[in-house]
Amino acid sequence: MAAPRPTTADPAPPPPAPAPAAARGDGAGVRNMQQLVQLRWLALVGQVATIVMVQWGLGIALPLAPLLLVLALLAGFNLASLLHWRRRDEVTQGALLLSLLVDVVALTALLHFSGGAANPFVFLYLLQVVLGVVLLQGAASWAVVAATSAGFVGLILFPGDVVIPVDASRGLADPYVLGLLLCFLLNATLLVVFVSRISRILRGRDARLAAMRQRAVEEDHIVRMGLLASGAAHELGTPLATLSVILGDWRRMPEFAAQPELRQEMDEMQAQLTRCKTIVGGILRSAGEARGEAPVETTMHGFLDAVVAAWRATRTIDGFEYRNAFGDDVAIISDWGLKQMIHNVLDNALEASPGWVGIYASRDGGRLVLRVRDDGPGFAPAMLTEFGKPYRSSKGRPGGGLGLFLSLNVARSLGGSITALNRDDGGAVVTMLLPLSAITHDDGDEDPCDGD
Repeated sequence: MAAPRPTTADPAPPPPAPAPAAARGDGAGVRNMQQLVQLRWLALVGQVATIVMVQWGLGIALPLAPLLLVLALLAGFNLASLLHWRRRDEVTQGALLLSLLVDVVALTALLHFSGGAANPFVFLYLLQVVLGVVLLQGAASWAVVAATSAGFVGLILFPGDVVIPVDASRGLADPYVLGLLLCFLLNATLLVVFVSRISRILRGRDARLAAMRQRAVEEDHIVRMGLLASGAAHELGTPLATLSVILGDWRRMPEFAAQPELRQEMDEMQAQLTRCKTIVGGILRSAGEARGEAPVETTMHGFLDAVVAAWRATRTIDGFEYRNAFGDDVAIISDWGLKQMIHNVLDNALEASPGWVGIYASRDGGRLVLRVRDDGPGFAPAMLTEFGKPYRSSKGRPGGGLGLFLSLNVARSLGGSITALNRDDGGAVVTMLLPLSAITHDDGDEDPCDGD
């Protein structure tokens, strides 16, 4: 386990251009394939209903054996697709193209045995073209156009034995005109239903890509801040050491020793100076350690108690409450980043509520749950919507909001999260969720330990 640390490496390059949805494991390709499977089931039901209506309703004799054979083969293909893609995480462009080409071939065969190019349902080719444009990219979508065009030309050159009479003057009483109306309604309905679903899937994919790009920008921002912070820490080391020596000399001078008030103030100054040196040292350690180096083996109870005690010893606060209801102790590996994440959240609560802060630890299955509460004014609605964003703060000072921003990225690196909400009785609560698998030993041992 380790938290993200600023490094002295060059800033990370911009994220590469996104690959097609079907080529990545983002789930969009699988969902699109599932939409095609659903569409094919509906098409099979509609085709069977159409055959029944034409054969027995309109009295047009159809070759039922080859038509039913084509439908049976298409149903078998659809069932195989359903079983094959149920446990898959990725769908390639080639797989989507193959699926659409199978539909084109099946539609061409059905049309050939039921009137050829004179069948009004020939315009279902347009549905295949639209799906190809939406689901496929580049040459693959043009392949669908070529396949449907070839199918249409084939129906013209090689018409089947069935002849559909056309007399447009009869209006809806003419089978061809009625078929055109049904084909139009079918195309329109399927396009609205399934293209809207696929568009929603693609919009969700784009939203995830935008979030990934935003996270990459934030991580690059962390690297830049780390470089700046480590440089500033090196520069601050010398003046802090000088101030510490001067305060030590003052405390030994008779003029100051004889005045208890001044000596008390110097003690407070020395404590705050020690805290500054600790912060600077922590920045340098975080900037200099590689991820996972110098881990500290401890237990959950020992770690939480030590973190809370260290924070409490260096902060001035009237009321403080700490409850540890984690349960059976487990062995964990901690480092400076994890400790600093908790301190940042506590510091933020202290600034909002100088009179009282509470922290409560518990366990939710395989997760550590830390809740920090305060009696402050709570978060503004705009702050809740942008919680964890850098430089989003209600404190009105330059650099505000960086503490929560860094803490949120530490939690993310461990597979956890940080959320905030306002309490009904006033104040706010910030919840940190961390998976125990990220901070326990690699062997996954979470047996209770005695802590000796």
